[in-house]
Amino acid sequence: MRKRFIQVCGFLISTLGWLFVLCTMAMDFWRITQIGGQGGSFIIKVAWYWSNLWKDCFTDSTAVTNCRDFPVLWSVTTYVQGVRGLLMCGLTLGFFAAVLCFLGMECTYIGGEQQSKDKMLFAGAVFHFVGGVADIAAYCLYINRVARTSFAPSLAPGILRYDLGPPIFLGLVGCFCILLGAIFYAVTVYTVVKPKSRVVYAYGGRTYMDPRSRGRSLYTGYYGPYSGPSRLYGTYYASGRSSGSRISKLSATTPEKMSARDAFV
Repeated sequence: MRKRFIQVCGFLISTLGWLFVLCTMAMDFWRITQIGGQGGSFIIKVAWYWSNLWKDCFTDSTAVTNCRDFPVLWSVTTYVQGVRGLLMCGLTLGFFAAVLCFLGMECTYIGGEQQSKDKMLFAGAVFHFVGGVADIAAYCLYINRVARTSFAPSLAPGILRYDLGPPIFLGLVGCFCILLGAIFYAVTVYTVVKPKSRVVYAYGGRTYMDPRSRGRSLYTGYYGPYSGPSRLYGTYYASGRSSGSRISKLSATTPEKMSARDAFV
């Protein structure tokens, strides 16, 4: 029950994060600056310059907006192309991650046996994490570009100092939700990547390995005699193998004497 609850929380949080990131691609005011707005006259003249990933716009005090769409793909500013590409790659990975996680959740009845579902869920968590990192890189690239202009000691004539707009902060919150959802998924299926130890049983001075792994025989390696307090039986964990010359010792049998109680007259 706890595993299902964590997986459902991860699904909701990661889906909300991808929704935030998707909304930022269509939002305005990625960067914005204001000119004017000072008093001293009957009419306060003010203008706003703002941009997003698709156009540059100008809005005056009468709420009239004039925009200039960015040209074709290969003539757009380099950093805008990089931001677009990273966000689209992240959204593509997020789509496949959401599908894999939906199929791999324990509360769904599709996806095969439980072991296969855990593997799909872990793969979806990895896709979520990589897509979230790609989106963070996109927002950081845009922030770096704006910050370099804003904090420059001197600018050429005609270049404005912009501030960051709401889509940047919304996108960073969405990236945090994506990474948090990926962690929730990974916590529930961490046993997929956790190595399984093999148990070796010792009987009468001879040791035998427990056949836990699929596709292996009962006697796939040799382990020395049990060195515990009892020579009759016991268990210990081991993972190494020895040379093939010692494997034949496993086939040796220890003769046992028949007790007088079990003898037939």
